[in-house]
Amino acid sequence: MNYQEILIKGTNFLKKNKIKNPYLDTELLLSKTIDRKREEILLNIYNKVENSEIKKFKYYLSRRERKEPIAYIIGYKYFWKYKFLTNKSVLIPRPDTELIIEESLNYLPIGRSKKILDIGTGSGCIIISLIKERPKCKATALDISLKAVKVAKTNAKLHQLENKINFINIDIDKYKSSNYDLIISNPPYINSIDYNRLDDDIKSHEPKLALSGGSDGFRNINKVIKKSKKLLKIYGKLILEIGHKQKNQTVKMLKDNNFYINKISKDLSEKDRCIVSTRLK
Repeated sequence: MNYQEILIKGTNFLKKNKIKNPYLDTELLLSKTIDRKREEILLNIYNKVENSEIKKFKYYLSRRERKEPIAYIIGYKYFWKYKFLTNKSVLIPRPDTELIIEESLNYLPIGRSKKILDIGTGSGCIIISLIKERPKCKATALDISLKAVKVAKTNAKLHQLENKINFINIDIDKYKSSNYDLIISNPPYINSIDYNRLDDDIKSHEPKLALSGGSDGFRNINKVIKKSKKLLKIYGKLILEIGHKQKNQTVKMLKDNNFYINKISKDLSEKDRCIVSTRLK
């Protein structure tokens, strides 16, 4: 069997099992199986596949059939400009979360050293991307999950930043260090009803701890806002990702905690997704 034949078979199999993006997923799975870039596969479409590789490819297809996310099967996901290792201990990085990077860079002048805190770092993709862009900044990243912190540390090492970011396994409630110029967070914000409606790809595979925001979805948002009020410098910035229906309530929480709303950014689907705010006196 050659590359073209196996791609057709794999695509048809995933289509039949109602998997989204069957052709792209098949390409990625074949790329992992034979350890070649997708571009190389498409340029050498008549190359033969070994029997041992066909067996491995079928195993990866069976995992995808069971709705396991492609990022977990191939073991990585691209975010911002960079590649990050992913596994079931961490949320898969989403393109919409890149808004946090875009907004943060506006408040981090090139060549200046600012103090940054990332609450709920997960894979570390946000803070690592930021420090790649602003290497003079000092960063701390927290996560309540020890497994997530291990993944984030591995990613920092891959990007030669293991000595630039201090990763800590702690609940934000117990964290005391303060005087930050910028706090960023993509907290779990999905409410109980919406959580139960999530696709199997997400609900059955990604960590609930990184998704569920309690019955109303605001448990962690509220916690981050209240703690940020204590940890930020006066006029320091809090940049927060939210669910697209959470703008009004989050704005109220921020104002109640003496934050000024600088900007509300929309995601790729034109939904409210990121709030930039400033701690006032």
